Amino acid sequence: MTALRTRSVALATLAIGAGLLVLLAVLSLSIGKTYIAPGVVLDALFKPDPLNIDHILVNTTRLSRMTVAIAVGACLAVAGGLMQAVTRNPLASPGLFGINAGAVFSIVLLAPLFGSTSLTQFMVLAFAGAAVAGTLVYCIGMLGSRSPFRIVLAGAAVTALFASFTQALLVISQEGLDSILFWMAGSVAGREMQAVLTIYPYLLVGFAASLVLARHINILVTGDDIARGLGQNTFVIRSLLSIIVVLLAGGAVSLAGNIGFIGLIVPHIVRRILPGDFRWLLPGYAVFGALLLLLADIVARVVLIPQEVPIGVVTALLGAPFFIHMARKGMRNG
Repeated sequence: MTALRTRSVALATLAIGAGLLVLLAVLSLSIGKTYIAPGVVLDALFKPDPLNIDHILVNTTRLSRMTVAIAVGACLAVAGGLMQAVTRNPLASPGLFGINAGAVFSIVLLAPLFGSTSLTQFMVLAFAGAAVAGTLVYCIGMLGSRSPFRIVLAGAAVTALFASFTQALLVISQEGLDSILFWMAGSVAGREMQAVLTIYPYLLVGFAASLVLARHINILVTGDDIARGLGQNTFVIRSLLSIIVVLLAGGAVSLAGNIGFIGLIVPHIVRRILPGDFRWLLPGYAVFGALLLLLADIVARVVLIPQEVPIGVVTALLGAPFFIHMARKGMRNG
């Protein structure tokens, strides 16, 4: 009876989150420099009129922006939750562990060296940069003593390293600086739907793979000794999860630039409202990560109308106090 009740509560929580996400998605399509009524938005989605300006605006600009926000928020939250599970460190996230900085450095490297803005090349370089940064942090922080403090310091060092490389490239070459600032600040605007559809399969593969490994993650978080006693190859599971993190975080950064703190905040919130089973937690991370980033994008659009605040600034304003709160608690897992 207890298990049934737990399942019912989890399903209800996910359903509420999904419902709120749908409402915010419609609101996201309505809000901007020009307000479009929700009824018109629904008509644009299900009965598009190629001669209606509002319909064109919804389907060519706002729909892709909303889709990017949902995908990036979900992927960063799942990546953060997986990192916290792998390292057993409540402060782990792509932004704090250098993955975002490594991906952004690789993208910035493309403009001065190759003079290209191909999305495919952005994606490949983002994945490569994320992989290098993640490997460095893992090697420095996890080999030997696996202290949470050591992992955080390793992440901070790698983030600073790649940030300095990025700044050096910008000093050397000012060409294309405006387009590079998009990746530095983070934004979900300006992406065409074709670009979104190009990257979505990679993100879906990463999320599906994480769900397949959910049972193994439940065992891994109990501790290495228990996991090995139950016959689990902890090295293989950690390696697979690390690849998934790079796939999700690298894909998200290649699509929206450097957006921080989503992967830190959302896992802590979700673990307080859902059972501690990763078969529930992973969908929860995805739903509420998408919800939070979509909300941040709406705030970014309305706070200084007609101008916009970079979405990375909004997430930083939300995440920095949360990070300080966690640090003051002595980095105890929530």
